[in-house]
Amino acid sequence: MRGGPDDPDDHLADKPYVLCELGEHSEDTEHAAHLWTAETEPPRNLWFRWTGSSSGLRVHHRFVTLPGCLARFINIDEGYRQWCGFPDEHPGEHSFRVTDPLRDALAERARLEAQRLISEDDADDTPDES
Repeated sequence: MRGGPDDPDDHLADKPYVLCELGEHSEDTEHAAHLWTAETEPPRNLWFRWTGSSSGLRVHHRFVTLPGCLARFINIDEGYRQWCGFPDEHPGEHSFRVTDPLRDALAERARLEAQRLISEDDADDTPDES
């Protein structure tokens, strides 16, 4: 993918699993997980898309590059804007309207683990006063 990572294996090594990011959608809709945004103009996004069978035994998947959704949320009072993080023509709500308790729990766990590692590093840097 033009504008993608130099070594995709290195980039994907920290993604041992993917979660669908689209929020609620019908069973006919492909699940989607964002993998990478290419440094191109306009930017293109690499997505992992998949569907399951009704028996749950067979999964069909593919990699696809798609332009991003052009919708944005503007908060005038706070002075920021947030672009939708989903591909163009996605089903359902825009990313800034989707809540995902599992994603939020994983992000909190990652934040706490990073905080723990930083605390350990700080403790290692403290000189002994003995």
